[in-house]
Amino acid sequence: MKNNFLIIAFALLLNACSENDTNDIKPEPPAVKEPTEQIIELSTDFGKIYIWLHKNTPQHRANFLALTASGFYNNTTFHRIIPGFMIQGGDPNSKDTDPNNDGTGGPGYTIPAEILDTFNNDRGTLATARLGNSVNPLKASSGSQFYINVVNNNSLNGEYTVFGKVIKGIEVADEIVIQPRSNPSNRPITDIKMQVKILELPISEIKKEFGFTVPQ
Repeated sequence: MKNNFLIIAFALLLNACSENDTNDIKPEPPAVKEPTEQIIELSTDFGKIYIWLHKNTPQHRANFLALTASGFYNNTTFHRIIPGFMIQGGDPNSKDTDPNNDGTGGPGYTIPAEILDTFNNDRGTLATARLGNSVNPLKASSGSQFYINVVNNNSLNGEYTVFGKVIKGIEVADEIVIQPRSNPSNRPITDIKMQVKILELPISEIKKEFGFTVPQ
């Protein structure tokens, strides 16, 4: 009987120790996931252009991301290039074989202007094309056509919505803008097609890869 009592007591002691050991183990805190940012990768035969979209122009940003995600821009061309000025693309009509309709197409809607004094048409900025003031006094943007400034175009400030900036690859735009072109349309003689996609990247990787600090 005494032995049985000792066995039971020893078992209770082991159980108590086990419970104490379990209580001492603290769960590890969940890993903090690094925030990410969406970057546009625009690929051409001349190289790749990487673009960050301003969050202070939310309608233009959302529209460009949505069109990119749908594949809208793939195989469109830079249909207008002017040295010392800019390169323009994003027209779905540029996919067909008729060069005369380039610059007249879009997704069937416009975007209300989001023109901000803080965003100028500086070299490397992304902005939207639009119809002229005589038929478009509110300066609404084309639903899809855009241009990339290859120089500082201060005369355009306040007239067009600037909604992004090139964070890597502006030299690709420099190469595109000097390609042979037709007059007076400024259309490249050889089609310059693009493929456009969204990259979801950690903010630290964007800083490392592109030397760009994402504004908070």
